[in-house]
Amino acid sequence: MIQNPILKGFHPDPSIIRVENEYYIATSTFEWWPGIRIHHSRNLKDWELIEYPLNRISQLDLRGVGASQGIWAPCLTYDNGIFYLVYTVVNSFYCNMYDTNNFLITATNIHGPWSEPVALNNFGFDPSLFHDTDGRKYMVSMVTDHRVPKKYAGRLVLQEYDAAAQKMTGPVREIYQGKKIFLEGPHIFKRNGWYYLFSADTGTGELHGQTIQRSRSVWGPYEMYQPDFAYRENGNEAFSILTSRHHEDILLQKAGHCDLVETPNGEWYAVHLCGRPCDRRNPADAARFPNARRYMLGRETAIQKMRWTEDDWLIMDCGGNTPQNEVEEPTCCTPADTKAPHFTRDDFNTKELSLEYQSLRIPMTEQYVSLTQRPGYLRLYGRSGLSSKFSQTLIARRITEYDMEISTKLEFEPEIFKQMAGMVILYDTDNYFYLHISRDEDCGKCITLLKAENKTYEYLTGYLPISEHIPVLLKITMHNGYFSFFFCLEEEEWVPLAEHIDGSFLSDEACTEGWFTGTMAGICCQDLTGFGKYADFDWFEVRETM
Repeated sequence: MIQNPILKGFHPDPSIIRVENEYYIATSTFEWWPGIRIHHSRNLKDWELIEYPLNRISQLDLRGVGASQGIWAPCLTYDNGIFYLVYTVVNSFYCNMYDTNNFLITATNIHGPWSEPVALNNFGFDPSLFHDTDGRKYMVSMVTDHRVPKKYAGRLVLQEYDAAAQKMTGPVREIYQGKKIFLEGPHIFKRNGWYYLFSADTGTGELHGQTIQRSRSVWGPYEMYQPDFAYRENGNEAFSILTSRHHEDILLQKAGHCDLVETPNGEWYAVHLCGRPCDRRNPADAARFPNARRYMLGRETAIQKMRWTEDDWLIMDCGGNTPQNEVEEPTCCTPADTKAPHFTRDDFNTKELSLEYQSLRIPMTEQYVSLTQRPGYLRLYGRSGLSSKFSQTLIARRITEYDMEISTKLEFEPEIFKQMAGMVILYDTDNYFYLHISRDEDCGKCITLLKAENKTYEYLTGYLPISEHIPVLLKITMHNGYFSFFFCLEEEEWVPLAEHIDGSFLSDEACTEGWFTGTMAGICCQDLTGFGKYADFDWFEVRETM
């Protein structure tokens, strides 16, 4: 059996393809650099991170974008030896007029090199490219509407793409107008003479779901499948063939935003985003999402087995529309040659950083990090503060369970309180715990713990003096979303700084700006003097403790 989620922690908006016996999934990365994560599998069960296609500043410049903006909903397709990847770069959100810039890159090898971006139309986000059997190509996307009130709850538009000229061509036509039912994340498939419009419905929260429509023409009109099992409480809910709606007791919540793949043996699977909530909620008087459950891990990727009915509609193979924790493997799956070892401890003995790491908005060039200045250590040069949307020195990995342990060993000799280095648990630039070394005028070199919650800042400890010129170990434990913080000098006992601190505000629902990513664990360095004081990290470990 395949255990869900297949991609744990912050991996939303999955798009899947099969090329011969190889499967690839692309997921959203938002403000994190490089852009778009691609995982590979041979059996739909064992997945390995292999690539970031947007890895050059000429392709992607995220400086200044807000939390949860940047790269949205990539769509990965393959046709005649070429990989196609379309995606949105969101530069303005949380406003009346969104800026949703859609682009396409291509490659003949999944590992690249990937092309420079080709600009597409910008009607809305979630673009998807469809390759028709006659060789023509079309892009479908949702449409944003800044008017007050909006004319429709949701719209989808279709336009042809000229691959030879590398530009959109012909008319832009609406193929869906919903007065009550909102659709996004559309994909088009063709089977048995039918064009299928496969779309996410009803937002991205706990009401999220997936619908399917069909037409004999790519331009529509499309008929929505309305099966008896698609229970609805009101007319604003879609006829979802996959959803967690009305099932608060199941593990996989927020199910929706699907994509489809067919195995060589003719079996069908859908990948979809999902979330696993913690046991805490927003307060009843929260400005946004009152009483909402909190999802610290962000939106993850799961998989479900599907099948086609005799009258050519797509349904879940298990019946009903509720996502399953365990899914039957394909009958024709290829065993993994070797299962990639689970990456936990990094001793920084390689020439390049692991693919597991991402930075905020910019690449970590030699101006920010070095693996060669001191072999066996990662040197981080202090730059801007943790609120910066332009030039942070920070690398981070995903938190994948509610029980984790994060630790590091570093050497850092700050000269002034404006120089800091340490370990961070972070959702976005307004929400984090920062366990770090600095210097205070009264106590000298010290260690302290800073908490930021929606731009409210407090130190959870005082400034605790520590010895000069001695390596320091930092540790953060997480149990059911509660954090405890420790430090020690080399070969001494762990000293607790703060224990059992509720970290559930590091979640999609509790953060007041960003709400599409997930909690990350990282190491970082700041020098607000501008002189670039560095810290040397001997190792960094992030492991599950379940």
